[in-house]
Amino acid sequence: MMRDCWKNRGGYDRVLMTVAATFLTVSATSALAQNDTPRNSAAELAIDAAVPRPEPANVPPPTAADFKLDTSSADAPKTTATTTATTTPAPATTKPTDTATAPAPPISEPTKVETVKTEPAKTEPAKTEPAKAEPAKEEASKTEPPKAEPVKTDTATVAPAEAPAASPEPAKEAVKAASNVPPDDQPVADRLHELFGAKAARYFDRKVERSAVEKFYTAREFAPIWTQSGKLTDTARGVVARLKDAASDGLNPADYSIPDFTAATTPDALADADLKLTASMLDYARHAQSGRMHWSQVSGDIQYPEHPTDPNEVLTNVTSAKDASLALDGYNPPHKLYLALKKKLAELRGVGDGQAVQIADGPVLKYTPARGKNQPAVEMEDERVPQLRAKLGITENVNDNHYDAKVAEAVRRFQATAELKPTGMLDERTIKAINSPKRDRQIDAVIVNMERWRWLPRDLGAPAIGDAYVILNIPDYTLKVMQNGAQVWTTRVVTGQPGIHATPLLTETMKFITVNPTWNVPPSIIYNEYLPALQQDPTVLERMGLRLEHNSDGSVHISQPPGERNALGRIRFNFPNKFLVYQHDTPDKNLFAKEDRAFSHGCMRVQYPDQYASVLLNITEPNAHYTPEKIRSMYGSSEIDLKFPTPIPVNITYQTAFVDDDGNLQLRKDVYGRDATMLSLLRGKGRDLENVIAHSQPSYVKPNVRIASDSSFSSGPSFFERLFGGPTLPPAPIGRRRLQQQPSQGYYQGYYSR
Repeated sequence: MMRDCWKNRGGYDRVLMTVAATFLTVSATSALAQNDTPRNSAAELAIDAAVPRPEPANVPPPTAADFKLDTSSADAPKTTATTTATTTPAPATTKPTDTATAPAPPISEPTKVETVKTEPAKTEPAKTEPAKAEPAKEEASKTEPPKAEPVKTDTATVAPAEAPAASPEPAKEAVKAASNVPPDDQPVADRLHELFGAKAARYFDRKVERSAVEKFYTAREFAPIWTQSGKLTDTARGVVARLKDAASDGLNPADYSIPDFTAATTPDALADADLKLTASMLDYARHAQSGRMHWSQVSGDIQYPEHPTDPNEVLTNVTSAKDASLALDGYNPPHKLYLALKKKLAELRGVGDGQAVQIADGPVLKYTPARGKNQPAVEMEDERVPQLRAKLGITENVNDNHYDAKVAEAVRRFQATAELKPTGMLDERTIKAINSPKRDRQIDAVIVNMERWRWLPRDLGAPAIGDAYVILNIPDYTLKVMQNGAQVWTTRVVTGQPGIHATPLLTETMKFITVNPTWNVPPSIIYNEYLPALQQDPTVLERMGLRLEHNSDGSVHISQPPGERNALGRIRFNFPNKFLVYQHDTPDKNLFAKEDRAFSHGCMRVQYPDQYASVLLNITEPNAHYTPEKIRSMYGSSEIDLKFPTPIPVNITYQTAFVDDDGNLQLRKDVYGRDATMLSLLRGKGRDLENVIAHSQPSYVKPNVRIASDSSFSSGPSFFERLFGGPTLPPAPIGRRRLQQQPSQGYYQGYYSR
């Protein structure tokens, strides 16, 4: 037997290796089970997991049969490896002596059975026996040795019976998503994409609009907005119709170029036309909502809240609307007075754009309607009719020389506004009225007033109190209180003198009224009027009932205590603003009888302040039941502030043209020259009227006047606090500081006054 074993040394060695491995595995496992202490910390568990531990060999003890001669040849059956977690172990076909064990993997990994120089059988961790991965394996007496299929090998190199699992195929390159752009529009979309990459600024000079448009086109994969398969959409036709009718809203159609889509037959031309129409649409929406010119272009004494369009909203709103023309028209002011002016403009023009066309003299033209089947309508022909259509703004059949029903109706409406008999016939008097410069001046006045309405807030009132608001019209010298769309009360007012004392245009909120106010003389009056007068007559202030105080900075403060002689009268209406103007009573009641009432230093004097106060208080506090008598009962020598629970908006406007309650156009004198300034700007060229102009702040010279000091100094409330009594602090009054420069000729100089 020993000789046989010697001759078959390879088999003998394998038996010895098997016995030794079994012994070492059992010994090591027992020792570890006895000596290992529980690991509590994460660091200890990590170290244990990193140290490989031997697994017990899964073979029975050797027997005499194991010492047979090894007569296996090279064509022995191939090894079969199975996954223990998924297959029931088959009866062993290979003797235990043919298997050698390898050290076990770390405890944190699934156990793998390997043969010498044999690729390990791959197992899925999720299907591994619990005993192979749970920490309970540390106790040898309680752990079942993992079962493994014995592997029979005849040489040191063994081929597995089953090929290892094929490696996963490399991920295929992502396929580009299909475009949502119709095939007919794809070339235009490609060209639009290119234009945004290089030439977008050529179409949209405003950065915010350029960014919004690019975002909008990108979201639609640069598909054209206004065409499909090269044809105009209904949305595009609605936008084009609104742009062509821009004159009806007092705008200039020439500002909104409309590309010729019929001539656009190539992708380049269609893309160019698409962007041009988008730009014109955005221009129209911006002008309709905020105006063609910023109010700062006109004067430094205007301050209205900004309400610019959002180009993202405009694009979404117009392109998704059922009626794009109506959606675009919605950016015009919704105010009743604006809509009345729009209607009146149409009447003045005969429903048109009012081009400067002179109608030549000639025979009387008239239209005779049909009378039954046997007597058709009679339309006279005349070469002047196309000019008449242009003058009256008839957009249909512009070159038709027939004096048809539409032309006759436009003439009839024009005659009604021109105080002519509305016959519908074009006679000599009608021609003179159409060509009259007076007519053009009325149209101009209406247009600039429509433009100023665009500066005002869309909601003039306070919703919490029935949309109540105060509106004052400077050229008309009237003040109205409105609520729920109707006039509640009105009165006459005195406004600022033309020039540096002009009353500013603004929108603010009235927060409270003051009964028995103290008049804190504005810096403009102190330094420009009272101090020079004081130099001539040291007793002038005392005789006027004024009190002079010296401030710690060397300036002076002049005030007048409450009383009948107070310049503000008995009541002051406070709506804090940067111009420091307000509305108030006055002891000079005689000025309200005059037709032109621009006499103040900028503030607004109210004819019946006690009635005004009771109306406002009853709107904000309807349960308080204020009356003019109740207000007058508060008159005395101490200031009384009556605060509004809900502030009331105050809108100071400049309406030289408006429509009265009877539907008649009313024109007023351009007392401050605002109309003339605006018309000049609108007719000018090469200037961006939408830019904001910064106006200089006022400055006052402190006259070199010696004032007798009573050694009384004041460092109390600022001028603004004295003026309005509120806690809000504006910039420090300029007139209270020592300034060396000459007084500014800006608009602010005359404000802060009575």
